[in-house]
Amino acid sequence: MRVALPRLIFTILIIMANVSSVYPYPASAPRRVGILLAAGQGSRYALHRPGADKLLAPLSQGVCVAVASARALRAAVDMVIAVVRPGSSVLAGLLRAEDCDVLETDRAGEGMGASLAAAAQYIQAFPHAPQSVLVALADMPWIRPATLERVLDALRHAPMAAPSYQGQRGHPVGFGAELLPQLAVLSADEGARRLLKQPGLCLVEVDDPGVLRDVDTPADLDGAG
Repeated sequence: MRVALPRLIFTILIIMANVSSVYPYPASAPRRVGILLAAGQGSRYALHRPGADKLLAPLSQGVCVAVASARALRAAVDMVIAVVRPGSSVLAGLLRAEDCDVLETDRAGEGMGASLAAAAQYIQAFPHAPQSVLVALADMPWIRPATLERVLDALRHAPMAAPSYQGQRGHPVGFGAELLPQLAVLSADEGARRLLKQPGLCLVEVDDPGVLRDVDTPADLDGAG
C-alpha cells in the first residue's frame, strides 16, 4: 500500500521528536565554557577523615564544596564541563543537577594536567569553538562572582588571564580558544603551569582572598562559609 508523502514525513517527524539525541555536543555555540576540575583524589583530606571526599564536605550555606564551586562557575559562563574520576556517581549526580556536563575520564589518576587535557579534547570536538575557556578547581568554593567576570573580561584583550591577590597568582585561569590545542596535549600533574609561563598572561589584581583558598584538609573548613 502506498503512503502519501506528507503523511510519511509527518510520521517520521513524530518518531524523531520522541528519540533522545545521542549527539554528545551542544548544538548551539557556547561563547564562554567553564571547565570544573573535580577529579582529584583528595588524599590529604582523606588522611584525616578516611573514606571522606572533600568535594562532598558540607559548607555552612547548606551545599557541599563541589556544588558551591560549580554554581559560581555556571553563573559566569554558558556551559560547564565537570571532569570527574570513574566511580564518582554521587558527585557526578550533584554536578549534573547544577546543569554541568559531566565528563568521566580514566586518566584522572594521572593528575590535573590529564584531566584538563581530557576536557580540552572534548571541547575541540564541538561544532563551533568557544571564544574563551575558564578553568576552575572544584575545591575552591570561595571565589567571588566578580572575580570570575573580571578574568573573563580580560580574555577579550589577552590570550590568558588569571586573578592576583596581594601579589600571588590564583584561580580560576582563563584561556582564549586558540590555546585549546595546547591544553589538549597536557599530561600528568603539570596542569597549565607551562602555558602560564609563556608571554601573554594578564594578571588581574583582585581584592578576593578566595582565589588562593582551597580545601586541602578538614581544618580548611573550620568556620568556613
